[in-house]
Amino acid sequence: MKTFESWLDSVHEIHQIVQERAPDAPIVGIKPFFREESAVSVIHPIDLSLWTDPVSASVQDAATEALESGCVLFLPNLRFELNDNEREFLTPSIVGKSKNVSYDPSSGKVGGTNVAAMKVHELRALLDRYAAATRNLVESLLPAYRGGIEQARSSLRPVEVAGRRQSWRKDDTRLHVDSFPATPSNGKRILRVFSNVNPDGRPRVWKVGEPFDVVARRFWSGLRAPLWGERELLAAVRVTKAIRTKYDHYMLKLHDAMKCDPQYQSQFEGATVPFPAGSTWVCFTDQVSHAAVSGVHQLEQTFSVDVTCLRNPATAPLHVLENLAGRKLA
Repeated sequence: MKTFESWLDSVHEIHQIVQERAPDAPIVGIKPFFREESAVSVIHPIDLSLWTDPVSASVQDAATEALESGCVLFLPNLRFELNDNEREFLTPSIVGKSKNVSYDPSSGKVGGTNVAAMKVHELRALLDRYAAATRNLVESLLPAYRGGIEQARSSLRPVEVAGRRQSWRKDDTRLHVDSFPATPSNGKRILRVFSNVNPDGRPRVWKVGEPFDVVARRFWSGLRAPLWGERELLAAVRVTKAIRTKYDHYMLKLHDAMKCDPQYQSQFEGATVPFPAGSTWVCFTDQVSHAAVSGVHQLEQTFSVDVTCLRNPATAPLHVLENLAGRKLA
């Protein structure tokens, strides 16, 4: 069965066909694919071994500049240790049909798991400890964002990425930038901290693609504008938790356009980056074109960052898309 949004896309496609067949309308053919030569996003290493390590001003400045330029901050020695009881949660059986356990640090609510009630408090303690550790890391490494950063959900991903059967929209082995379908960001950045806690030493393997401005220019002309009343209707029927901004609409369409283009995906088959077990990495996932190719047992923490806190707001996806659109989108 088609989703409500898929139905809207179908309506729009029919509308386009009618327009294209109208008298005096230009003949619309298949859009050619142009390959641009450009550097992939860069890995920026940082030498920290403790979550409470002090960070010098020079390291903070370099990290902030690299992050906003579309780099992945890589902390190869920053291990998040699990005790013996916590390692019992490193099994796909704790999530059933879900792909991850979610945790809301503000409410203490744990979701997406089928562990016994007597064990939930141990799982909550693990995720809360990770939320606290990542909060401390972001505050010490990226102090420029204080006052404009908000901690969102934590998650544990105990399911192997490779070979998992799912729809192309949910297939994170395909290169994409992050956008939340149900929760509009209103232009705020999506900052994520990842830690590979695999007990068997297996890496978490990513593909990393082109800089955001290159990706946005490549796909922009093919991203459909929102239909009249569409964003309001999606909120009214509770497909979204609030009315999407036009920015959120276009970011979601960009996410989908990247994932459903096999020719584009094939260009980056060899652009893999292995993140070893025991390492941590940080990036703006709404900016870094990425895909999780393989790996199992990862912790993840999401933050939202106000664009006004950035050292260089021009690099934010919001401003990149607004420049392409020639108007405000949020």
